[in-house]
Amino acid sequence: MIGQKLKKTIRLTASYIMLVIIAICCIYPALWVVLASFRPGKSLYSKSLIPESFTIAHYQELFTSKTFMFGTWYLNTLKIAVLTTVIGTLLVLLTSYAVSRFRFKGRKNALSTILVLGMFPGFMSMIALYILLNSLDLLNTHMALIIVYAAGAPLGGTLIMKGFLDTIPRSLDEAAKIDGATNFAIFRKIILPLSKPMITYMGLTLFVGPWVDFIFARLVLRTKENWTLAVGLWDLVNSQQDSNFTLFAAAAVLIALPITILFVFLQRMLVDGMTAGASKG
Repeated sequence: MIGQKLKKTIRLTASYIMLVIIAICCIYPALWVVLASFRPGKSLYSKSLIPESFTIAHYQELFTSKTFMFGTWYLNTLKIAVLTTVIGTLLVLLTSYAVSRFRFKGRKNALSTILVLGMFPGFMSMIALYILLNSLDLLNTHMALIIVYAAGAPLGGTLIMKGFLDTIPRSLDEAAKIDGATNFAIFRKIILPLSKPMITYMGLTLFVGPWVDFIFARLVLRTKENWTLAVGLWDLVNSQQDSNFTLFAAAAVLIALPITILFVFLQRMLVDGMTAGASKG
Protein backbone atom coordinates (compact mmCIF):
# COMPACT_ATOMS: atom_id res chain seq x y z
CA MET A 1 0.00 0.00 0.00
CA ILE A 2 2.82 2.40 0.92
CA GLY A 3 4.67 1.41 -2.24
CA GLN A 4 1.68 2.30 -4.43
CA LYS A 5 1.30 5.69 -2.76
CA LEU A 6 5.02 6.35 -3.24
CA LYS A 7 4.83 5.44 -6.94
CA LYS A 8 1.77 7.67 -7.36
CA THR A 9 3.55 10.56 -5.63
CA ILE A 10 6.64 10.10 -7.80
CA ARG A 11 4.57 10.04 -11.00
CA LEU A 12 2.63 13.12 -9.93
CA THR A 13 5.80 15.00 -9.02
CA ALA A 14 7.46 14.05 -12.29
CA SER A 15 4.37 15.22 -14.20
CA TYR A 16 4.41 18.60 -12.46
CA ILE A 17 8.13 19.00 -13.10
CA MET A 18 7.63 18.22 -16.78
CA LEU A 19 4.73 20.68 -17.02
CA VAL A 20 6.83 23.40 -15.38
CA ILE A 21 9.69 22.79 -17.83
CA ILE A 22 7.32 22.91 -20.80
CA ALA A 23 5.70 26.10 -19.47
CA ILE A 24 9.10 27.78 -19.08
CA CYS A 25 10.13 26.74 -22.61
CA CYS A 26 6.89 28.24 -23.99
CA ILE A 27 6.64 31.37 -21.87
CA TYR A 28 10.28 32.50 -21.82
CA PRO A 29 10.66 33.20 -25.58
CA ALA A 30 7.30 35.00 -25.69
CA LEU A 31 8.22 37.06 -22.64
CA TRP A 32 11.57 37.94 -24.21
CA VAL A 33 9.85 39.25 -27.36
CA VAL A 34 7.34 41.30 -25.35
CA LEU A 35 10.06 42.92 -23.25
CA ALA A 36 12.27 43.43 -26.32
CA SER A 37 9.50 45.48 -27.92
CA PHE A 38 9.95 48.03 -25.12
CA ARG A 39 13.77 47.99 -25.29
CA PRO A 40 15.54 51.01 -26.88
CA GLY A 41 17.67 50.37 -29.96
CA LYS A 42 17.33 47.84 -32.76
CA SER A 43 19.02 44.73 -31.40
CA LEU A 44 16.93 41.87 -30.06
CA TYR A 45 19.81 40.62 -27.91
CA SER A 46 20.29 41.92 -24.40
CA LYS A 47 22.36 40.88 -21.39
CA SER A 48 19.27 40.81 -19.21
CA LEU A 49 15.67 39.79 -19.73
CA ILE A 50 14.27 43.02 -18.30
CA PRO A 51 15.36 46.16 -20.20
CA GLU A 52 17.27 48.85 -18.32
CA SER A 53 14.82 51.42 -19.69
CA PHE A 54 11.44 51.15 -21.37
CA THR A 55 10.16 52.95 -24.47
CA ILE A 56 7.06 52.81 -26.67
CA ALA A 57 8.86 54.38 -29.62
CA HIS A 58 8.75 51.14 -31.59
CA TYR A 59 4.96 50.95 -31.31
CA GLN A 60 4.69 54.57 -32.42
CA GLU A 61 7.00 53.92 -35.37
CA LEU A 62 4.78 51.10 -36.58
CA PHE A 63 1.96 53.55 -37.33
CA THR A 64 3.99 56.67 -38.20
CA SER A 65 6.62 55.24 -40.54
CA LYS A 66 6.04 56.03 -44.22
CA THR A 67 7.97 53.01 -45.45
CA PHE A 68 6.41 50.52 -43.04
CA MET A 69 2.66 50.29 -43.76
CA PHE A 70 1.77 48.37 -40.62
CA GLY A 71 -1.71 49.86 -40.22
CA THR A 72 -2.66 49.00 -43.80
CA TRP A 73 -1.29 45.49 -43.49
CA TYR A 74 -3.13 45.00 -40.20
CA LEU A 75 -6.47 45.97 -41.74
CA ASN A 76 -5.79 43.80 -44.80
CA THR A 77 -5.07 40.76 -42.64
CA LEU A 78 -8.05 41.41 -40.39
CA LYS A 79 -10.39 41.69 -43.37
CA ILE A 80 -9.11 38.47 -44.94
CA ALA A 81 -9.21 36.55 -41.64
CA VAL A 82 -12.72 37.68 -40.66
CA LEU A 83 -14.29 37.00 -44.06
CA THR A 84 -12.52 33.64 -44.28
CA THR A 85 -13.80 32.72 -40.82
CA VAL A 86 -17.41 33.60 -41.62
CA ILE A 87 -17.54 32.00 -45.06
CA GLY A 88 -15.40 28.98 -44.15
CA THR A 89 -17.37 28.19 -40.98
CA LEU A 90 -20.64 28.38 -42.91
CA LEU A 91 -19.30 26.03 -45.60
CA VAL A 92 -18.08 23.56 -42.98
CA LEU A 93 -21.44 23.66 -41.19
CA LEU A 94 -23.46 23.12 -44.35
CA THR A 95 -21.20 20.32 -45.60
CA SER A 96 -21.15 18.57 -42.23
CA TYR A 97 -24.91 18.90 -41.81
CA ALA A 98 -25.48 17.36 -45.23
CA VAL A 99 -23.26 14.31 -44.68
CA SER A 100 -24.44 13.85 -41.09
CA ARG A 101 -28.20 14.10 -41.55
CA PHE A 102 -28.83 12.95 -45.14
CA ARG A 103 -28.16 9.67 -46.92
CA PHE A 104 -27.43 10.07 -50.62
CA LYS A 105 -25.55 8.28 -53.37
CA GLY A 106 -21.81 8.86 -53.18
CA ARG A 107 -21.89 9.98 -49.53
CA LYS A 108 -19.25 7.52 -48.35
CA ASN A 109 -17.07 8.26 -51.36
CA ALA A 110 -17.34 11.98 -50.62
CA LEU A 111 -16.27 11.43 -47.00
CA SER A 112 -13.36 9.25 -48.12
CA THR A 113 -12.28 11.90 -50.62
CA ILE A 114 -12.38 14.62 -47.96
CA LEU A 115 -10.32 12.40 -45.63
CA VAL A 116 -7.68 11.64 -48.28
CA LEU A 117 -7.40 15.22 -49.55
CA GLY A 118 -7.08 16.49 -45.98
CA MET A 119 -3.94 14.40 -45.54
CA PHE A 120 -2.00 16.29 -48.20
CA PRO A 121 -0.28 19.58 -47.28
CA GLY A 122 -1.82 22.65 -48.86
CA PHE A 123 1.34 23.89 -50.55
CA MET A 124 1.24 20.91 -52.94
CA SER A 125 -1.60 22.64 -54.83
CA MET A 126 -0.05 26.13 -54.90
CA ILE A 127 1.18 25.97 -58.49
CA ALA A 128 -2.25 24.85 -59.71
CA LEU A 129 -3.94 27.55 -57.62
CA TYR A 130 -1.55 30.17 -58.95
CA ILE A 131 -2.34 29.25 -62.55
CA LEU A 132 -6.09 29.17 -61.83
CA LEU A 133 -6.06 32.55 -60.07
CA ASN A 134 -3.97 34.03 -62.85
CA SER A 135 -6.45 32.85 -65.49
CA LEU A 136 -9.28 34.39 -63.44
CA ASP A 137 -7.36 37.66 -63.07
CA LEU A 138 -7.44 37.38 -59.29
CA LEU A 139 -3.72 37.66 -58.55
CA ASN A 140 -2.74 40.45 -56.16
CA THR A 141 -6.24 40.59 -54.71
CA HIS A 142 -7.54 39.79 -51.26
CA MET A 143 -10.48 37.99 -52.83
CA ALA A 144 -8.11 35.30 -54.09
CA LEU A 145 -6.91 34.54 -50.57
CA ILE A 146 -10.43 34.57 -49.13
CA ILE A 147 -11.73 32.18 -51.79
CA VAL A 148 -8.87 29.70 -51.38
CA TYR A 149 -8.84 29.80 -47.57
CA ALA A 150 -12.63 29.47 -47.26
CA ALA A 151 -12.97 26.80 -49.96
CA GLY A 152 -10.30 24.71 -48.25
CA ALA A 153 -12.02 24.87 -44.86
CA PRO A 154 -14.34 21.85 -45.43
CA LEU A 155 -11.32 19.62 -46.08
CA GLY A 156 -9.99 20.17 -42.59
CA GLY A 157 -13.19 20.64 -40.61
CA THR A 158 -15.95 18.51 -42.11
CA LEU A 159 -15.10 15.23 -40.39
CA ILE A 160 -14.63 16.89 -37.00
CA MET A 161 -17.87 18.84 -37.30
CA LYS A 162 -19.72 15.77 -38.59
CA GLY A 163 -18.56 13.80 -35.55
CA PHE A 164 -20.14 16.42 -33.32
CA LEU A 165 -23.38 16.68 -35.30
CA ASP A 166 -23.80 12.91 -35.19
CA THR A 167 -24.15 13.17 -31.40
CA ILE A 168 -27.17 15.48 -31.66
CA PRO A 169 -30.24 13.20 -31.38
CA ARG A 170 -32.15 12.72 -34.61
CA SER A 171 -35.34 12.67 -32.56
CA LEU A 172 -35.08 16.47 -32.39
CA ASP A 173 -35.13 16.62 -36.18
CA GLU A 174 -38.07 14.23 -36.40
CA ALA A 175 -40.07 16.18 -33.82
CA ALA A 176 -39.43 19.42 -35.69
CA LYS A 177 -40.49 17.84 -39.00
CA ILE A 178 -43.73 16.67 -37.42
CA ASP A 179 -44.38 20.31 -36.48
CA GLY A 180 -43.81 21.30 -40.10
CA ALA A 181 -40.23 22.58 -39.92
CA THR A 182 -38.12 22.51 -43.07
CA ASN A 183 -34.55 21.23 -43.20
CA PHE A 184 -33.25 24.80 -43.22
CA ALA A 185 -35.39 25.67 -40.19
CA ILE A 186 -34.05 22.61 -38.35
CA PHE A 187 -30.51 23.65 -39.23
CA ARG A 188 -31.05 27.23 -38.08
CA LYS A 189 -33.13 26.68 -34.95
CA ILE A 190 -31.81 23.36 -33.63
CA ILE A 191 -28.40 22.50 -35.08
CA LEU A 192 -26.79 25.93 -34.84
CA PRO A 193 -27.71 26.65 -31.18
CA LEU A 194 -26.51 23.21 -30.09
CA SER A 195 -23.26 23.52 -32.04
CA LYS A 196 -21.91 26.71 -30.44
CA PRO A 197 -18.80 25.06 -28.89
CA MET A 198 -17.84 23.44 -32.19
CA ILE A 199 -18.60 26.62 -34.15
CA THR A 200 -16.28 28.50 -31.79
CA TYR A 201 -13.51 25.96 -32.28
CA MET A 202 -13.92 25.98 -36.05
CA GLY A 203 -14.09 29.78 -36.21
CA LEU A 204 -10.91 30.25 -34.19
CA THR A 205 -9.09 27.66 -36.27
CA LEU A 206 -10.11 29.34 -39.51
CA PHE A 207 -9.22 32.78 -38.14
CA VAL A 208 -5.70 31.83 -37.06
CA GLY A 209 -4.80 30.26 -40.43
CA PRO A 210 -5.09 33.39 -42.63
CA TRP A 211 -3.83 35.58 -39.78
CA VAL A 212 -0.40 33.91 -39.73
CA ASP A 213 -0.11 32.49 -43.26
CA PHE A 214 2.93 33.63 -45.21
CA ILE A 215 3.64 31.23 -48.09
CA PHE A 216 0.41 31.55 -50.07
CA ALA A 217 -0.01 35.26 -49.28
CA ARG A 218 3.52 35.90 -50.52
CA LEU A 219 2.77 33.99 -53.73
CA VAL A 220 -0.45 35.86 -54.54
CA LEU A 221 0.04 39.41 -53.24
CA ARG A 222 2.51 41.54 -55.18
CA THR A 223 2.04 45.21 -54.32
CA LYS A 224 3.07 46.55 -50.92
CA GLU A 225 -0.29 48.11 -50.09
CA ASN A 226 -2.00 44.72 -50.51
CA TRP A 227 0.38 42.75 -48.32
CA THR A 228 -0.67 40.98 -45.15
CA LEU A 229 1.18 41.22 -41.85
CA ALA A 230 3.24 38.07 -42.38
CA VAL A 231 4.52 39.26 -45.75
CA GLY A 232 5.19 42.77 -44.49
CA LEU A 233 7.14 41.63 -41.44
CA TRP A 234 9.19 39.24 -43.55
CA ASP A 235 10.11 42.13 -45.82
CA LEU A 236 11.09 44.19 -42.76
CA VAL A 237 13.80 41.77 -41.63
CA ASN A 238 14.75 40.61 -45.12
CA SER A 239 15.26 43.85 -47.03
CA GLN A 240 17.19 45.88 -44.44
CA GLN A 241 20.85 45.24 -43.65
CA ASP A 242 20.44 46.83 -40.22
CA SER A 243 17.29 44.86 -39.43
CA ASN A 244 15.19 46.50 -36.75
CA PHE A 245 14.39 43.50 -34.58
CA THR A 246 12.85 45.51 -31.75
CA LEU A 247 10.40 47.01 -34.23
CA PHE A 248 9.68 43.47 -35.43
CA ALA A 249 9.08 42.44 -31.80
CA ALA A 250 6.58 45.27 -31.30
CA ALA A 251 4.72 44.22 -34.43
CA ALA A 252 4.73 40.59 -33.27
CA VAL A 253 3.13 41.61 -29.97
CA LEU A 254 0.33 43.48 -31.76
CA ILE A 255 -0.20 40.54 -34.09
CA ALA A 256 -0.52 38.10 -31.19
CA LEU A 257 -2.90 40.37 -29.27
CA PRO A 258 -6.21 39.59 -31.13
CA ILE A 259 -5.59 35.84 -31.08
CA THR A 260 -4.69 35.92 -27.40
CA ILE A 261 -7.83 37.88 -26.53
CA LEU A 262 -10.03 35.49 -28.52
CA PHE A 263 -8.51 32.42 -26.90
CA VAL A 264 -8.81 33.89 -23.40
CA PHE A 265 -12.49 34.83 -23.69
CA LEU A 266 -13.55 31.78 -25.71
CA GLN A 267 -11.33 29.24 -23.96
CA ARG A 268 -14.12 27.23 -22.37
CA MET A 269 -16.15 26.90 -25.56
CA LEU A 270 -12.97 26.14 -27.49
CA VAL A 271 -12.02 23.25 -25.20
CA ASP A 272 -15.60 21.92 -25.25
CA GLY A 273 -15.59 21.99 -29.04
CA MET A 274 -12.22 20.25 -29.34
CA THR A 275 -13.11 17.45 -26.92
CA ALA A 276 -16.61 16.98 -28.35
CA GLY A 277 -15.44 16.75 -31.95
CA ALA A 278 -12.49 14.49 -31.13
CA SER A 279 -14.05 12.05 -28.66
CA LYS A 280 -17.46 11.72 -30.27
CA GLY A 281 -16.29 11.61 -33.86
